[in-house]
Amino acid sequence: MNDEISRRLRETAAAHEPNRARILARVERGAADPSVRHRTRSIARSGPRAAIVGLVAAATLATGGLAVAVAAIGGDPLLPATTPAPTPTAPSATTTVTSAPTPSARPTTTAPAPAPAPTSGSARPAPPDGSRVKNGPLWSEGSLGANSNIYWAQSNLTLKTAKPLTSVTVEMRIAQTGGVRSTGHWRTLPSDDFTVTVQESGGALLYRWVLKPGRTVPAGQHVFASQYNHATGARDLERDIYHVDAQSSGGSFAVWGGFTTTR
Repeated sequence: MNDEISRRLRETAAAHEPNRARILARVERGAADPSVRHRTRSIARSGPRAAIVGLVAAATLATGGLAVAVAAIGGDPLLPATTPAPTPTAPSATTTVTSAPTPSARPTTTAPAPAPAPTSGSARPAPPDGSRVKNGPLWSEGSLGANSNIYWAQSNLTLKTAKPLTSVTVEMRIAQTGGVRSTGHWRTLPSDDFTVTVQESGGALLYRWVLKPGRTVPAGQHVFASQYNHATGARDLERDIYHVDAQSSGGSFAVWGGFTTTR
C-alpha cells in the first residue's frame, strides 16, 4: 500500500508543472488581507486519506514541492499560514490643550462726571444783595454797558412795566472811585417827557430823571443810561446803585438794585 502511494506521488510530481503565477497571486492576497483565514484541513480524517496527507507532507519536505503534493491529492494548495506582522500602532498622542491664561481684568476707573457748562446768554446776572428788582408791574436790571473801557463807562438801567406809568422818578448813583466825571446821559423815551439833572452828592455822581406832569410812560421795556469818565483801569461797580419810584392805576411801586458786568 505504501509503495503504491509513493509511486503515484513520484509519477504525479514528475508530470506536474506548478503554476507559479497563480501561487504567488494567492500568497499576495493572503498577505494583503489578514482577515482571510486559510483553510486548514482537519487532521482527524479517515484512515487512508490521513495517511496520504502524512506521506504528502513528507514527500513535500523532501522535494520542496508543497504545491505539487497538494495538487496531486486534489486539494487546495496548503500554504503556510501567514501571520501578518502587527501593524505598528503609533502611540496615542494625548493632546494637552493648554488654555491661555485669562488676562486679569483691569480695574475700572470711573471718570468723574464733568460739571455742566454754564449756559451763556440765557441766564441773567444775579442782582446784588439787598436788591428788589421786581415789584407789581415793574421789573428792572442794572448793568455795565458793553461799550465801556478802561477810561470811560456807561451804566444802563433796563426798566420794564406791564402797565402805563403816570409818575416815574429814576435815580442812578455812580460812586466816586476816582476821576468820575459825567460825559452825558440818554434814555429810550422822549427827552421832552423828562426833567434830567446830574450832580455830586454824598461821594457819588447822581443822575435823576423825573417824568413831567401829564406825561405817561407806556407799558413795555425802556432804558436809561449814564455816561462818565473814570480813572484809568477796571472800575469797581460795587457801590453803584439805582432806584425807581413809579405810580400806575394800580398804586405805587418801587424797585432798586446794583449794576453787574455783562461783558
